[in-house]
Amino acid sequence: MPLHPISSVAHAGDLAQLVGLRHKHFIIPLQAGAKFETHRGILQHDDLIGKQWGTQVFSHTGAPFFLLQPSLADLLIDLPRTTQILYPKDIGFILVTMGVGYGQKVMEAGTGSGSMTTALAHAVGPDGCVISYEIKQDVQNLARKNLNRFGLDSRVDFKLRDIQQGFDETDADAFFLDVPNPYDFTAQVRAALKPGGFLCCLIPTFNQVEKTLYALSRNKFAFLEVCEILLRYYQPEPSRLRPTDRMVAHTGFLLFARKIEPSADPRGVELAAEAGLSNKDERD
Repeated sequence: MPLHPISSVAHAGDLAQLVGLRHKHFIIPLQAGAKFETHRGILQHDDLIGKQWGTQVFSHTGAPFFLLQPSLADLLIDLPRTTQILYPKDIGFILVTMGVGYGQKVMEAGTGSGSMTTALAHAVGPDGCVISYEIKQDVQNLARKNLNRFGLDSRVDFKLRDIQQGFDETDADAFFLDVPNPYDFTAQVRAALKPGGFLCCLIPTFNQVEKTLYALSRNKFAFLEVCEILLRYYQPEPSRLRPTDRMVAHTGFLLFARKIEPSADPRGVELAAEAGLSNKDERD
């Protein structure tokens, strides 16, 4: 079932989003002959199939819904989970900053419930590949189910292993590392990346960021950047535009780096230092 069917109408097999009063929404796969029961009444799938996206539909009790194609953000927020997931605000920035795109080979470690895996698989397209490492079988099983639900499982190679042993792959375009101790695996990630490849780590605390920065410098990563993404919505009413009462604030630090090949030529020392390389660990 494709995330974004190339059609203006809903077809059997599509994922559909039903948005009702007070923005209560449901995401369902459309199946001929099936029905969807809510507290606002029953909707027959056959009455939805063939309808134009963006139109209103009604349950048997007359409750109104909009029939929409779910966005990737909708799917990620709706994801069944046993672990904390990434928010769309972070995922979008990660994808753009690492240049993840069609046909690439992208790796991740720490699959979790599969939110980032889903976004990566969607971004690389049918000709790309995502290799995802996880150490817990039950966590990986849930991620597999989530990717299967979105029809993206064929783009992902799931591997169950302790990444201390390193990775099977080399020449990856980008690597997303979401583990509690990323500073212990920077050498393994370097071996898996192509020259110039991108790395992003999701890190919850300051002291972990500090350790990771030292480890990345020792392992010849450069162009280090640390940031956080804060998202604040506004009431979309022209006559009284103001911020909403709640915002999506700190969910983790994002640390970006690139694998580089420093030169032994002394003329390159200044540039290497500017890029964030240092042969000295300041904690020594």
